[in-house]
Amino acid sequence: MTTIVWFRQDLRVSDNPALFKAAQEGPVLPVFILEEAEHSGDTHPLGGASKWWLHHGLAALQESLPGLVLLRGDARVLVPWLVEQADANAVFWNRCYEPHAIDRDAEIKAGLKAAGVRAESFKASLLHEPWEIETKSGGPFKVYSPFWRAAQAKTVEAPLPAPKKIDIVPFSGGLRLADLSLLPAKPNWAAGWETLWQPGEAGARGRLRAFLKDGLQNYGDLRNRPDLPNVSRLSPHLHFGEISPRQVWHETRQHTQGNDRLEKDGQKFLSEIAWREFSYHLLYYFPTLPSENWRPTFDAYPWRESEADLRKWQTGQTGYPIVDAGMRELWQTGYMHNRVRMIVASFLIKHLRLHWRHGEAWFRDTLVDADLANNSASWQWVAGSGADAAPYFRIFNPITQAAKFDPDGAYIRKWVPELSGLAAPHLFEPSKAPSFVLEEAEVVLGQSYPLPMVDHAEARKAALAGYEDVKRMGQNAA
Repeated sequence: MTTIVWFRQDLRVSDNPALFKAAQEGPVLPVFILEEAEHSGDTHPLGGASKWWLHHGLAALQESLPGLVLLRGDARVLVPWLVEQADANAVFWNRCYEPHAIDRDAEIKAGLKAAGVRAESFKASLLHEPWEIETKSGGPFKVYSPFWRAAQAKTVEAPLPAPKKIDIVPFSGGLRLADLSLLPAKPNWAAGWETLWQPGEAGARGRLRAFLKDGLQNYGDLRNRPDLPNVSRLSPHLHFGEISPRQVWHETRQHTQGNDRLEKDGQKFLSEIAWREFSYHLLYYFPTLPSENWRPTFDAYPWRESEADLRKWQTGQTGYPIVDAGMRELWQTGYMHNRVRMIVASFLIKHLRLHWRHGEAWFRDTLVDADLANNSASWQWVAGSGADAAPYFRIFNPITQAAKFDPDGAYIRKWVPELSGLAAPHLFEPSKAPSFVLEEAEVVLGQSYPLPMVDHAEARKAALAGYEDVKRMGQNAA
């Protein structure tokens, strides 16, 4: 009898528990279902950059599994239909943790079991299930550090190999990849991305090996430098499941074993993998995290509304070079360095006082690694409204942040080429540069490069004044 393996955020053949078990039991029908928001009930659907990645990730998976069936529609309808069409006796999948996915999967599993069809789900996207790590009192963690300590005390299972043999059942009722309409057109704003990224399982494994070889050494010190290559860039591969966190964990451990200095860098890198786990832990226990303040007192914050200001931030026209560099890198590559993500997020929230949900939505649409748990938890972390959040009164100064983390200005010059003639420190704050320096660099403020949208000191005062409303609400609630 046939087992349907329903692929979702696990676009790989190795360390794929659902596929591994199905292949052991007999014939397999692999299927991927593209669900639009109207089908899934997802209030945070795939953005454009994620769709681009998904297209190429599915193309890579089709090379590994030539019989992969592509469908589009409501999985609640299509999974039972596929069971009937394929005369399948079981459906296996690897778990997802988004709120709508949990509800959908529970409904499908109940329906299949009621019809006498085996339905089994597996852990494949996390090192540990959200419910496997709990406080001493039995509840969820709300602070990262004790969560990380608890996670380290648990054993990470070894990754599964790829099945030695997969007997794929032929099926003629699927769609072509092009029918899913995932790629941008008119205009193709992702032109050239194929030279920047290699979606798919092979690309993920290659990226991990390259990072361990060339980027891990001094990771603890240099990971905050956007001008240097000491980051893994594995996040989109992890999101789409082209590599598993177990594979990353064990390969990193193996690579660093016996080298004290490298082990320290490896431990720091794995702690970032654990931050991803913590975000999923929060999303599982607090499913309103993507849309509501985790700390209700932040409902009192007096946010501004300005479409014009939001647009300047989105397009990298704020007049603060490190912010503009990050936003342009994002638009041109589908990616932004993590340190710069914090800087641009702080600017939107605390300099412009625009709601973090605007930032979450823009990142979700433009990041190839857009991940509901990471994206929402991280935006709330910067805002101060989330779990274990940065204090609201910690307001990044984009000028000093640029000087500290892009000291030679290489990152800014790459993404804001109209300032390439300026040297540090004027590059970090062109509005304070002498007129002769600007003239020599052919920079005309307000024309070739914008004046600052806001004054840092004044914006900081306004942000802190709004924070007083949050404090008062907290005191009244107490």
